[in-house]
Amino acid sequence: QLQLAESGGGLVQPGGSLRLSCLASKFILDYYALCWFRQAPGKEREGLSCIASFDNSTRYAESVKGRFIISKDNTEPTVYLQMINLKPEDTAVYYCAAAFSEYPDLDKLSDFHTWGQGTPVTVSS
Repeated sequence: QLQLAESGGGLVQPGGSLRLSCLASKFILDYYALCWFRQAPGKEREGLSCIASFDNSTRYAESVKGRFIISKDNTEPTVYLQMINLKPEDTAVYYCAAAFSEYPDLDKLSDFHTWGQGTPVTVSS
């Protein structure tokens, strides 16, 4: 059974916006932090943002701060990544992931035990 499933990616022009969705199990959403990553062609996987379950606190990488917003809906249950003012350098496959702790280290991929399949985002004219 798939525990995380991303959707919402696609082709968008520079300056445009997209909202990515990560359908999660209720157990994961209720008890563990969920985070978004991306991986551009030929690049390392990059941590972008996390939302905690205890207090819904959020964290962002400097590269996306002010442009991306993470949120969650416990009734769906889904975690979202709203992306605005997209740039060509945002082109990547975007993943959601869960770690069995509240404040995982985005730079330590081994802290994340569950990953989605990824949804591709292409920013181009």
